[in-house]
Amino acid sequence: MPLHLVSVNNFPTAAGLASSAAGFAALVRAIANLYDLPHSPTELSKVARQGSGSACRSLMGGYVAWRAGTAKDGSDSVAEEVAPVSHWPEMRALILVVSADKKGVPSTAGMQTTVETSTLFPSRANDIVPKRMAEMEKAIQEKDFPTFAKITMMDSNSFHAVCLDSWPPIHYLNDVSRAAMNAVETINKRAGELVAAYTFDAGPNAVIYYQEKDETTVAGVFKYVLQAVGGWDSEYGAAIRRNERGGLESKSVMTMKAGISRVICTGVGGGPEQVDQHLVDERGRPVSV
Repeated sequence: MPLHLVSVNNFPTAAGLASSAAGFAALVRAIANLYDLPHSPTELSKVARQGSGSACRSLMGGYVAWRAGTAKDGSDSVAEEVAPVSHWPEMRALILVVSADKKGVPSTAGMQTTVETSTLFPSRANDIVPKRMAEMEKAIQEKDFPTFAKITMMDSNSFHAVCLDSWPPIHYLNDVSRAAMNAVETINKRAGELVAAYTFDAGPNAVIYYQEKDETTVAGVFKYVLQAVGGWDSEYGAAIRRNERGGLESKSVMTMKAGISRVICTGVGGGPEQVDQHLVDERGRPVSV
């Protein structure tokens, strides 16, 4: 059966926001549904990760871990559910879209450069990440947000340190990214505990985690500062109340206002869902959505 593949994202592509993870997970799940393949999401994750490593985790909902496996051919490198959505549904994520442009260094090329040249990478891959994975899974099981937040931020910083240690160095973060980091640090300091966590993938866009109960304390500050940008009218965004008492540094505020073009407000979700909407007409031609 010949296949005509058409896809669309509701967030930037190739900008460091895991668009390839979403795309390949959707592709693999759709083909499995088309051919009525009996494979489980775990089995399908082996296929999805060959298109995009992080896509293996997107075959499932809730909290998902990507297991490295031990086989030399990678056949046992699969995704496993750590906890379902229902376990910790209060988790929220605010994504600050700094740049929707295609990044200068693609994720795969950047990772290859890091593996080949970074002196810090072996320690991170063999020691740091496995230890933090165990700590993170425990934090999720216990719904321990302060520990979740600390590990999230430390590991994000470690990842970008390794990128800078590569040759030539890979610069994913920019001034707007650092302003978002400073904002999170200020919010946590004023709260007297870790109520927010930042993390950055292979791009400048900030993902800020918080719990629903701290929505005004965390997301409310960003909504007040960034009320002029789009994205607050979503289901999650509309529920956020503006908080003008964030105490952020004026420089960070100005930098974020000038550099952030859009926000995405979301929470813990499920895996791929089959829908009735089609991206092609009866003749196989793409249709606008």
